[in-house]
Amino acid sequence: MGKITIIAVVLLAGFVFQTITVIKNSLSDTEFTQSLPDTHWGPTGSKKKTEDTSIKPFNINIDEKILEELKRKLSDELNSSRLTPPLEGIGFEYGFNSNYLKDVANYWLNKYDWRSREKLLNQFPSFKTTISGLNIHFQHIKSKSSGKYKKTRPVLVLHGWPGSIVEHQKFIPLLTDPKDSDINFEVVVPSLPGYGFSDGAAKPGLGPVQMGQIFVKLMKRLGHEKFYIQGGDFGSAIGTYMATLFPANVVGFHSNACMSPHPRATLRMLGATFFPSLFFNPQEAERFDPLSKVWTFMIRETGYMHIQATKPDTVGVALSHSPMALAAYILEKFSGWTNENGMYKPDGGLTHKFSLDELLDNIMVYWITNSITTSVRLYSEFFGPNHFRLGLETVPVKVPTSCIVPRNEGYVIQTESMVAETFQNLISYNYAADGGHFFAIEHPDILADDFLPFVKIVEEKHRPF
Repeated sequence: MGKITIIAVVLLAGFVFQTITVIKNSLSDTEFTQSLPDTHWGPTGSKKKTEDTSIKPFNINIDEKILEELKRKLSDELNSSRLTPPLEGIGFEYGFNSNYLKDVANYWLNKYDWRSREKLLNQFPSFKTTISGLNIHFQHIKSKSSGKYKKTRPVLVLHGWPGSIVEHQKFIPLLTDPKDSDINFEVVVPSLPGYGFSDGAAKPGLGPVQMGQIFVKLMKRLGHEKFYIQGGDFGSAIGTYMATLFPANVVGFHSNACMSPHPRATLRMLGATFFPSLFFNPQEAERFDPLSKVWTFMIRETGYMHIQATKPDTVGVALSHSPMALAAYILEKFSGWTNENGMYKPDGGLTHKFSLDELLDNIMVYWITNSITTSVRLYSEFFGPNHFRLGLETVPVKVPTSCIVPRNEGYVIQTESMVAETFQNLISYNYAADGGHFFAIEHPDILADDFLPFVKIVEEKHRPF
């Protein structure tokens, strides 16, 4: 064997060894060893030597001028000729049907009563407190009947996009005063920073990890060193990182949108695409096979994600100036993500599961607070380089976790074994017979019925308090 051949073999062997090492390392679990900075997210120059930690009562009471301006805009847009008619025979296949959008806008203008809906949102006590330079809004609900329960536990309930605290109004009383349970809950429902009545960041970098830091501070300020978390959508992502980084504080994590970012889970997903019988049990096969159908849903339904992850402020300009555009943009998600068959209906199937009032309540939270732009910036932070530099994809969650998968949840495309690559203390993984992405508002009873037994198991098995 010549010298050149020997050198080539050695170099090839070294390359193969390095490649195997890189692959092995990328698939291995890691520990998070970085220190997270305690960032001031308010405007430059607004930081005080000592942050005001007081908690102030807050009541939603929108200035009548804002409501009058909204009605003028709705009236002008309804009377405009600029709305393009839908194609013949088309429901929501091309997006929000403009004929039905007129119906929604007409109801919004002439029948929807914000003041009565405002009272409903004020039925639970709200507060604001300054954390890391931002005024954070949250609902804080304690049962008046806690004496009949053996234990009262704190739970942080987190919404996502394009949701708000509206999603959880029917869910809250099922936790504060549950039936057939000896445990009830002190419930904390915050508006995410940049959403609704919470301030948005004045500087870049406030992603789900940093929001988790803020919410740990919030719970501690309320006197809770330990607490449970329930979340969907971005609330699930935030809860995941809180459970990852603050296991001494998070005693249990429950989600209706569990997803593992671990490369091992990704490999399993790719394998299941081509060899489903090797990766799916019969129940999983019913929901995920063929996985190509799931990928089709993802491609069709994630166009918004790309623009929000790259140019959030651009789309924000249009949505913050037109109430009908805002309604179309958000409600189209409530249609397609609740049941994809809704896209074949002229009304998107929206009122099959929701009332127009509760759908418009959510739209109003975005409109009256002018928070659509600050809300969609979260995508840019989540998919940006600063987040990926943290390397959290391979850091396991050791906190007790429970997942429920709604029947029509198109974004949860992982099986239990895939999810378990990240959530390595998975107490339960259940499938709901119905429901979609906005599970808390669509089926609060099913969500509560899944959450309560999980907490009971954690309390009995781990005795976290």
